[in-house]
Amino acid sequence: MSHSASQWGSPAASRRALLIHGMTMCSNSWEGIAQLLVAEGFFVMAPNLLGHGGRRCTDYRMSDFAEDLRPYFAMDTSYDVIISHSFGCQVNLSLLPFLPKTKETTVILVDPPLELTEAEVKMNHNLFLELTNNIKTAEEHMAENPAWLRRDCVLRALGVAMIDPNTVEFFRRNTSWSSVALKNVPSHVKITILVSDPKLSANCLLEHIPRDIERLDFKLLTGIGHFIQYECPDAIMDAIPLPRTKL
Repeated sequence: MSHSASQWGSPAASRRALLIHGMTMCSNSWEGIAQLLVAEGFFVMAPNLLGHGGRRCTDYRMSDFAEDLRPYFAMDTSYDVIISHSFGCQVNLSLLPFLPKTKETTVILVDPPLELTEAEVKMNHNLFLELTNNIKTAEEHMAENPAWLRRDCVLRALGVAMIDPNTVEFFRRNTSWSSVALKNVPSHVKITILVSDPKLSANCLLEHIPRDIERLDFKLLTGIGHFIQYECPDAIMDAIPLPRTKL
């Protein structure tokens, strides 16, 4: 497996979850969601992607990021739920062919950039440089995002501080993004897309989500920005099939 990952809960738990962070984040940034999952009986794993969490990045194709996580599926290792955020959603979609066909998997894409033109990738390239050249403190994140917990602000700052600056090369090697995998969702996978308010974030556009695709649905979260896991974690938890208490 990855040389760098976070985990929560007991490996003996009956259910497993895999969390895939976004660009300039880190595995620890899932702390809040992970704790909620543990409370529901999950063992949770969250790897650091290439170039993140103190890892170096020397391979820059989308397929390289996905291949790096293949060991998490070794020997038909399965997960009840896989949650990813932003850039991590593209990595998540690249992994769909490796999910064991013997188990149903819930995949939750949190505000994914499904389609990006060359100009939009260039904008993300410039944003990466701005974030990594002028790293904000936890206090600055708190001032800008009053709905976030202090813990999440600290972890957001940590994620940017631990990134390998060479990871910017990704944007030079992948000049446009597409999510063709959404048009052919495997029969053992159910995908839910959580979309931030377009007035607050233009990361995931409704027109980029395929319609009438079996086992694919989406939910627009009015008033919620790009970091849904910080602002509205319940929206993520509500998308996970959980046992209901019998009355």
